[in-house]
Amino acid sequence: MWIKICANTSLEDAQLAVDAGANAVGFVFAESPRRVTRTQVRAIAARLPKNIEKYGVFVHPSFDEVADTVMDCGLTGVQLHTTSDPALPLRLREHFGDMPAPKRLGILRVLHYTTDFDAQVGELQPDHAVDAVLIDSRTAKAVGGTGVAFDWRAAQSSFLRSAPHLRLIVAGGLRPENVADAVYTLQPWGVDVASGVEAFPGKKDPAKVRAFVNAVRQAAAEIEKVKLPAEA
Repeated sequence: MWIKICANTSLEDAQLAVDAGANAVGFVFAESPRRVTRTQVRAIAARLPKNIEKYGVFVHPSFDEVADTVMDCGLTGVQLHTTSDPALPLRLREHFGDMPAPKRLGILRVLHYTTDFDAQVGELQPDHAVDAVLIDSRTAKAVGGTGVAFDWRAAQSSFLRSAPHLRLIVAGGLRPENVADAVYTLQPWGVDVASGVEAFPGKKDPAKVRAFVNAVRQAAAEIEKVKLPAEA
């Protein structure tokens, strides 16, 4: 299962995620207590292993903002919180090329879980520019990084219906103590965490990061054990 540790603000924290076994690290370029600059991320990304995915998080960005940041910082992926330009993922895919992994730019589109979630997912299924869909919660003050979980039980059937067609990533309110429940309930392609593994905003807690990754790996392994006899 794919794991992203997001909202890193230092090389120490990004390296912690790598050492714990995460697949990807994220950097927030939008307004946030965890916001970082291109200069910071350029220096951090240059010292991380080549096989670790490096995602920039953007809220309502312009095409030039995203494209320039990807090139300047050596990012391998982008996470887009946007409703202002629905064509942005396709424009980015055309600009950077539709190459196979690992050279392909990863593009994550963020959706917020609401009562019309199925309709939102249905609209995205034909969009081949998007590699995965990150499902987050939303509050009146924040579009992401809220630390608030959405209703996993209510979303369960939607996730299972969409799973064969889309890579779905769970975010919002995940912590070492509850991430296994989210994985068992939703059986997503991946998980994403920011505040749930922090000591305080902008600073990761090493024990929480390691516990989170271990909990995800163990839950994913248990699901695979159950699937194998049924598929044999």
